[in-house]
Amino acid sequence: MSNQTILVTGASRGIGAAIARELAAAGYNLALVARSAEPLEKLAAELNNENVTAKAWPGDISDHDTAERIVKEVHKEFGSIFGLVNNAGVTQDGLFMRMSPENWKKPIDINLNGTFYFTRAVAPIMMRQREGRIINISSVIGLTGNAGQANYAASKAGIIALTKSVAKELGGRGVTANVIAPGFIATDMTEDLPEKVRTEMLGRIPLKRFGEGKDVAGVVKFLLSEEASYITAQTLVVDGGMIA
Repeated sequence: MSNQTILVTGASRGIGAAIARELAAAGYNLALVARSAEPLEKLAAELNNENVTAKAWPGDISDHDTAERIVKEVHKEFGSIFGLVNNAGVTQDGLFMRMSPENWKKPIDINLNGTFYFTRAVAPIMMRQREGRIINISSVIGLTGNAGQANYAASKAGIIALTKSVAKELGGRGVTANVIAPGFIATDMTEDLPEKVRTEMLGRIPLKRFGEGKDVAGVVKFLLSEEASYITAQTLVVDGGMIA
């Protein structure tokens, strides 16, 4: 059992909840962050047991002051923060030519700015500890772009560039920073897609199946492990070969 503490954003559902469950099973203590308090607290209660402490911190991750406050409270509660998984993300799809400034900003504020705020807040803690793992969840869309998702693609590409820069700045203090870029992962966010779109996407995946939350969660667990201690500034694509 690990008993190191991992902070996971966007933990109330989908990939974030799958990551939380995987890490709890591996023995990590968890600080779970998301905007929606009820499902977050329900998940924390489910995972909290005699071996693992899991606690919920509801809050808006796109707010700098909220990120700073949560990280301080988590550090005070657990005494250390070994890992940060920046998973929270939203889409606000629409054609570039018709995209309003408001629709452009929302994915940037949550996906990219939220990642920056939490990473900046935990960095001094990890540097003092002389160890830490930062894992940022991007997307294959951040590598390829996608029609109708200019804002989402920009936010996810920004996460990749941010992570590479952070890895270079913090590496000397024993802190690694890596990106996971999932492909089509079956979650409640993707269930609303038309069947035609789902069929077309499946046809582009050599492994002929959509990913599951556990496929991403397993890579998170690996990047937190001792076996991944010499891996930093990398982007691990988890997409069944879709963009190969």
